[in-house]
Amino acid sequence: MAVSGFEGFEKRLELHFFGDDPLSKINNNMGLRLLDFESIEQVLRAVQCTVVSAVGNHFFDAYVLSESSMFVYPTKIIIKTCGTTQLLKSIRPLTHFANKLNLKLCGCRYTRGSFIFPKSQPFPHTNFKEEVIYIEENLPKNLVYRKAAVMPSKNPCYSWHVFAAGDQNHRKKSNSDVTFEICMTELDRHLARKFYKKAGDCKTGDSAGKEMTALTGIDDINPRAFICDFAFDPCGYSMNGIDGDRYSTIHVTPEDGYSYASFECVGSVYDDDVDIVETLKKAVQVFKPATVSVSTTSNSREVWTTVARATEPLGLKCRTFAMDEFPAAGTVVFQTFTAARRK
Repeated sequence: MAVSGFEGFEKRLELHFFGDDPLSKINNNMGLRLLDFESIEQVLRAVQCTVVSAVGNHFFDAYVLSESSMFVYPTKIIIKTCGTTQLLKSIRPLTHFANKLNLKLCGCRYTRGSFIFPKSQPFPHTNFKEEVIYIEENLPKNLVYRKAAVMPSKNPCYSWHVFAAGDQNHRKKSNSDVTFEICMTELDRHLARKFYKKAGDCKTGDSAGKEMTALTGIDDINPRAFICDFAFDPCGYSMNGIDGDRYSTIHVTPEDGYSYASFECVGSVYDDDVDIVETLKKAVQVFKPATVSVSTTSNSREVWTTVARATEPLGLKCRTFAMDEFPAAGTVVFQTFTAARRK
């Protein structure tokens, strides 16, 4: 393990808002999507990252960032950042700009794995206790239902950290959405090399990203998705996939010693299990990692079985299983898997 390097494990923040009638035709149902780019840049400056590529459809806007991704829906925003970004510093400006659109914060969820280089993290991400204190200080008082927990694993390097909060009317998860957050470490070295730009390669990040997407088979994970991708110099890769009102995203840090990749997607508890199993299986096969940790968040206690069916055929054995309930988020299930043997 390297003494220090780029932190692949992301911090993820999801904020939900409501208005007097958020589904009305006021502002053409755009809500948070009406935030101008100058406001978005101001939020990201606080986080210490920038937009490198963006795409949108009828349902939401997706941004590839210099450190991961952001998704903006009419009443929901998701920001996921890696490295030494200060993600939680986005809460206050986002709440401020949303208020100007007559939208009030009603739900918050913050998740992350265990950092590879925790001592390199700046305030307020120096430890989970500090993060929780900072979040609570910056949430409005109406979010009275709050819970923080560290979901353990047999290997403390793969614990899952969760904070969730909701107001009186949003303390229970009411929709059928399922969020899958997959973190992969110790990637297959041969496959990881595909996320390096070749020496002397003058391609732009956009064109090199498209090449990596095709070369690695990422475009086959969900063939229906429109992909917005970007390759970093000299290595690293990010992509956002758009499929109707659903997103997917991949981020890769391929360096030996601290190689890492993440895959996140959203589905429904009513989806065909075969489809999601195949999607998860394809995503993990792109990287063939030695260790995989998976968090599923939904209003179902059974969705986690999908993950096991996707990973076990790949020679990955479940080592840890933890389940907990959180306000406004629902049931969070955390599992870790390790390769039975490395070929």
